Amino acid sequence: MSKRSEQETFWEGEFGNSYTERNKGGHWIASNTSFFANALGKASRIKSVLELGANRGLNIQALAALLPQASLSAVEINSIAATELERSCPDAEIFKTSLLEFRSEKRWDMCFTKGVLIHINPEKLSDAYQALYEHSSKYILLAEYYNPSPVEISYHGHSSKLFKRDFAGEILEKYEDLRLIDYGFVYHRDLNFPQDDLTWFLMEKQSSPTK
Repeated sequence: MSKRSEQETFWEGEFGNSYTERNKGGHWIASNTSFFANALGKASRIKSVLELGANRGLNIQALAALLPQASLSAVEINSIAATELERSCPDAEIFKTSLLEFRSEKRWDMCFTKGVLIHINPEKLSDAYQALYEHSSKYILLAEYYNPSPVEISYHGHSSKLFKRDFAGEILEKYEDLRLIDYGFVYHRDLNFPQDDLTWFLMEKQSSPTK
Protein backbone atom coordinates (compact mmCIF):
# COMPACT_ATOMS: atom_id res chain seq x y z
CA MET A 1 0.00 0.00 0.00
CA SER A 2 1.44 3.37 -1.02
CA LYS A 3 1.68 6.26 1.44
CA ARG A 4 -1.59 8.13 1.66
CA SER A 5 -1.73 11.76 0.57
CA GLU A 6 -2.32 14.62 3.01
CA GLN A 7 -5.85 14.91 1.63
CA GLU A 8 -6.62 11.25 2.36
CA THR A 9 -5.21 11.58 5.89
CA PHE A 10 -7.29 14.75 6.39
CA TRP A 11 -10.54 12.95 5.57
CA GLU A 12 -9.59 9.78 7.41
CA GLY A 13 -8.97 11.73 10.62
CA GLU A 14 -10.68 14.24 12.90
CA PHE A 15 -11.90 16.60 10.19
CA GLY A 16 -13.60 13.69 8.43
CA ASN A 17 -15.18 12.68 11.74
CA SER A 18 -16.56 16.19 12.27
CA TYR A 19 -17.82 16.39 8.70
CA THR A 20 -19.70 13.12 9.16
CA GLU A 21 -21.37 14.44 12.31
CA ARG A 22 -22.38 17.75 10.69
CA ASN A 23 -23.80 16.34 7.50
CA LYS A 24 -26.87 14.36 8.46
CA GLY A 25 -30.62 14.67 8.26
CA GLY A 26 -33.62 13.65 6.19
CA HIS A 27 -33.55 16.88 4.18
CA TRP A 28 -30.28 15.77 2.57
CA ILE A 29 -31.77 12.44 1.55
CA ALA A 30 -34.78 14.22 0.02
CA SER A 31 -32.52 16.57 -1.94
CA ASN A 32 -30.33 13.68 -3.04
CA THR A 33 -33.32 11.65 -4.20
CA SER A 34 -34.41 14.57 -6.38
CA PHE A 35 -30.85 15.00 -7.61
CA PHE A 36 -30.42 11.41 -8.75
CA ALA A 37 -33.88 11.24 -10.29
CA ASN A 38 -32.86 14.15 -12.50
CA ALA A 39 -29.24 13.17 -13.15
CA LEU A 40 -30.14 9.60 -14.13
CA GLY A 41 -33.06 10.55 -16.35
CA LYS A 42 -31.23 9.45 -19.50
CA ALA A 43 -29.76 6.29 -17.97
CA SER A 44 -31.44 2.90 -18.19
CA ARG A 45 -31.42 -0.47 -16.46
CA ILE A 46 -29.10 0.40 -13.60
CA LYS A 47 -28.95 -2.74 -11.49
CA SER A 48 -25.75 -2.08 -9.56
CA VAL A 49 -24.08 1.10 -8.28
CA LEU A 50 -20.70 1.86 -6.73
CA GLU A 51 -20.06 5.16 -4.94
CA LEU A 52 -16.45 6.21 -4.39
CA GLY A 53 -16.27 8.32 -1.23
CA ALA A 54 -19.69 7.71 0.31
CA ASN A 55 -19.26 9.25 3.78
CA ARG A 56 -22.28 8.33 5.99
CA GLY A 57 -24.40 7.11 3.08
CA LEU A 58 -26.75 10.01 2.25
CA ASN A 59 -26.40 9.28 -1.46
CA ILE A 60 -26.72 5.52 -1.03
CA GLN A 61 -29.91 5.96 1.02
CA ALA A 62 -31.42 8.12 -1.73
CA LEU A 63 -30.46 5.58 -4.39
CA ALA A 64 -31.93 2.74 -2.32
CA ALA A 65 -35.31 4.49 -2.49
CA LEU A 66 -34.95 5.44 -6.14
CA LEU A 67 -33.53 2.10 -7.38
CA PRO A 68 -34.95 -0.46 -4.92
CA GLN A 69 -33.92 -3.45 -7.07
CA ALA A 70 -30.30 -2.33 -7.52
CA SER A 71 -27.38 -3.69 -5.51
CA LEU A 72 -25.51 -0.82 -3.88
CA SER A 73 -21.83 -0.65 -2.93
CA ALA A 74 -19.70 2.10 -1.43
CA VAL A 75 -16.07 2.92 -0.71
CA GLU A 76 -15.31 5.10 2.34
CA ILE A 77 -11.98 5.97 3.97
CA ASN A 78 -13.29 7.36 7.28
CA SER A 79 -14.08 4.62 9.79
CA ILE A 80 -16.79 6.56 11.67
CA ALA A 81 -18.53 7.43 8.41
CA ALA A 82 -18.26 3.82 7.24
CA THR A 83 -19.86 2.64 10.49
CA GLU A 84 -22.75 5.08 10.03
CA LEU A 85 -23.08 3.92 6.44
CA GLU A 86 -23.33 0.29 7.55
CA ARG A 87 -25.99 1.22 10.11
CA SER A 88 -28.14 3.26 7.73
CA CYS A 89 -27.65 1.02 4.68
CA PRO A 90 -27.44 -2.55 6.04
CA ASP A 91 -27.97 -4.10 2.61
CA ALA A 92 -25.14 -2.17 0.96
CA GLU A 93 -21.68 -3.63 0.36
CA ILE A 94 -19.14 -1.42 2.15
CA PHE A 95 -15.40 -1.23 1.41
CA LYS A 96 -13.47 0.56 4.16
CA THR A 97 -10.53 1.99 2.25
CA SER A 98 -9.36 4.90 0.15
CA LEU A 99 -10.90 5.13 -3.31
CA LEU A 100 -7.34 5.51 -4.61
CA GLU A 101 -6.44 2.10 -3.17
CA PHE A 102 -9.69 0.32 -3.99
CA ARG A 103 -9.46 -2.51 -6.52
CA SER A 104 -12.05 -5.13 -7.40
CA GLU A 105 -12.66 -7.61 -10.20
CA LYS A 106 -16.35 -6.73 -9.94
CA ARG A 107 -17.95 -4.23 -12.32
CA TRP A 108 -20.97 -2.03 -11.56
CA ASP A 109 -23.54 -0.58 -13.98
CA MET A 110 -22.73 2.87 -12.62
CA CYS A 111 -19.82 4.32 -10.66
CA PHE A 112 -20.01 7.83 -9.29
CA THR A 113 -18.53 10.52 -7.09
CA LYS A 114 -20.41 13.42 -5.54
CA GLY A 115 -18.34 16.16 -3.92
CA VAL A 116 -15.28 13.90 -3.72
CA LEU A 117 -12.94 14.57 -6.64
CA ILE A 118 -12.71 18.18 -5.45
CA HIS A 119 -10.84 16.90 -2.38
CA ILE A 120 -8.39 14.60 -4.20
CA ASN A 121 -4.74 15.60 -4.55
CA PRO A 122 -4.48 16.81 -8.18
CA GLU A 123 -1.48 14.54 -8.69
CA LYS A 124 -3.69 11.57 -7.79
CA LEU A 125 -6.68 12.47 -9.97
CA SER A 126 -5.60 10.15 -12.76
CA ASP A 127 -5.84 7.24 -10.29
CA ALA A 128 -9.33 8.38 -9.24
CA TYR A 129 -10.43 8.54 -12.88
CA GLN A 130 -9.04 5.06 -13.43
CA ALA A 131 -10.96 3.70 -10.43
CA LEU A 132 -14.19 5.17 -11.80
CA TYR A 133 -13.58 3.92 -15.32
CA GLU A 134 -12.33 0.42 -14.53
CA HIS A 135 -15.11 -0.41 -12.09
CA SER A 136 -17.91 0.81 -14.35
CA SER A 137 -19.50 -1.45 -16.93
CA LYS A 138 -21.71 1.30 -18.39
CA TYR A 139 -22.16 4.68 -16.67
CA ILE A 140 -19.99 7.19 -14.84
CA LEU A 141 -21.62 10.08 -12.97
CA LEU A 142 -19.58 13.00 -11.62
CA ALA A 143 -21.15 15.69 -9.41
CA GLU A 144 -18.46 18.17 -8.41
CA TYR A 145 -17.56 21.87 -8.36
CA TYR A 146 -16.80 22.96 -11.91
CA ASN A 147 -14.21 25.44 -13.15
CA PRO A 148 -12.87 25.62 -16.72
CA SER A 149 -9.30 25.64 -15.43
CA PRO A 150 -7.78 24.16 -12.26
CA VAL A 151 -8.01 26.37 -9.19
CA GLU A 152 -7.48 25.83 -5.45
CA ILE A 153 -9.98 27.23 -2.93
CA SER A 154 -9.56 27.63 0.84
CA TYR A 155 -11.69 25.02 2.60
CA HIS A 156 -12.83 25.79 6.16
CA GLY A 157 -9.53 27.61 6.67
CA HIS A 158 -7.45 24.74 5.26
CA SER A 159 -5.22 24.97 2.21
CA SER A 160 -4.65 22.21 -0.36
CA LYS A 161 -7.98 20.55 0.51
CA LEU A 162 -10.38 21.82 -2.17
CA PHE A 163 -9.77 22.00 -5.91
CA LYS A 164 -12.11 22.98 -8.74
CA ARG A 165 -11.57 22.05 -12.38
CA ASP A 166 -13.21 20.41 -15.40
CA PHE A 167 -13.18 16.86 -14.03
CA ALA A 168 -15.60 15.57 -16.66
CA GLY A 169 -13.62 17.09 -19.51
CA GLU A 170 -10.46 15.45 -18.26
CA ILE A 171 -11.95 11.98 -17.90
CA LEU A 172 -13.60 12.29 -21.33
CA GLU A 173 -10.22 13.11 -22.84
CA LYS A 174 -8.53 10.28 -20.95
CA TYR A 175 -10.94 7.56 -22.14
CA GLU A 176 -12.00 7.87 -25.77
CA ASP A 177 -14.93 5.43 -25.50
CA LEU A 178 -16.75 7.62 -22.96
CA ARG A 179 -19.61 9.74 -24.27
CA LEU A 180 -21.31 12.59 -22.44
CA ILE A 181 -25.05 11.96 -22.46
CA ASP A 182 -26.36 14.56 -20.00
CA TYR A 183 -25.28 17.30 -17.59
CA GLY A 184 -26.77 19.90 -15.29
CA PHE A 185 -26.38 22.20 -12.30
CA VAL A 186 -28.11 22.36 -8.91
CA TYR A 187 -28.13 25.70 -7.11
CA HIS A 188 -27.75 26.06 -3.35
CA ARG A 189 -30.76 28.40 -3.32
CA ASP A 190 -33.11 25.91 -4.97
CA LEU A 191 -36.40 26.33 -3.09
CA ASN A 192 -37.20 22.63 -2.82
CA PHE A 193 -34.14 20.41 -3.26
CA PRO A 194 -30.91 22.42 -2.95
CA GLN A 195 -27.42 21.07 -3.51
CA ASP A 196 -24.09 22.77 -2.90
CA ASP A 197 -23.79 24.40 -6.35
CA LEU A 198 -22.88 21.10 -7.95
CA THR A 199 -22.39 20.60 -11.67
CA TRP A 200 -23.07 17.02 -12.73
CA PHE A 201 -22.10 15.02 -15.81
CA LEU A 202 -23.46 11.62 -16.85
CA MET A 203 -21.21 9.64 -19.20
CA GLU A 204 -21.65 6.27 -20.88
CA LYS A 205 -19.10 3.73 -22.01
CA GLN A 206 -19.63 3.08 -25.71
CA SER A 207 -17.85 -0.26 -25.43
CA SER A 208 -20.24 -1.53 -22.74
CA PRO A 209 -22.11 -4.72 -23.64
CA THR A 210 -25.79 -4.54 -24.51
CA LYS A 211 -27.94 -5.77 -21.63
